[in-house]
Amino acid sequence: MKTEPATQPDFVTLYRRAFAEFGAMALWSSRAVPDPTPADALAITHSLRVEGNLQARRLAEQIEQACRAAV
Repeated sequence: MKTEPATQPDFVTLYRRAFAEFGAMALWSSRAVPDPTPADALAITHSLRVEGNLQARRLAEQIEQACRAAV
């Protein structure tokens, strides 16, 4: 029996989630783009870590993992 790995959210979903959940707190100096690239997603991870709380930092890690998987 083969087990399928749990599907991870893609970087676009995580990018949009970051702006929805942490936009005012951590991403106030950034503007969301309608069709983000992995580079766009990686660009917000620093702000999530520096300006955000623990959940924002965890989301930054998930974004980085999703971007690595997308390449």
